[in-house]
Amino acid sequence: MRTASEMELMLQGYGLTTAKILYHYPDHPHLLQTYVWQDFDLAPKFPMLFKFLDFWQEKLEGPLHSVAYTHRRLIAPNEWRKVDGEIVLH
Repeated sequence: MRTASEMELMLQGYGLTTAKILYHYPDHPHLLQTYVWQDFDLAPKFPMLFKFLDFWQEKLEGPLHSVAYTHRRLIAPNEWRKVDGEIVLH
C-alpha cells in the first residue's frame, strides 16, 4: 500500500498539528515532563492525535497530565488552483 505524500495530504484537507504533552515522570510522579508530537491530521476530530494518545495510555508509562495543541492548514482553498499548462519565456 502506497502512503500519501505530504502534498497529497494537504490537498485532502490535512493540516499540521502540534501537541505539547505534559505527563507525570514514571519514577517520580510529582515531576512533569514535556513531549512534543507533530503530524498531519484532520481537524476537528484529530484521528491521528487521538490514536497516538490511545497508544500512549495503553503502552507507555507516565500518566498524561495535559495536552495542548495547535493546528494549521498549510494550503487553504483560496491558495490552490489547477494549472493545465505552462509557458516558459526566456
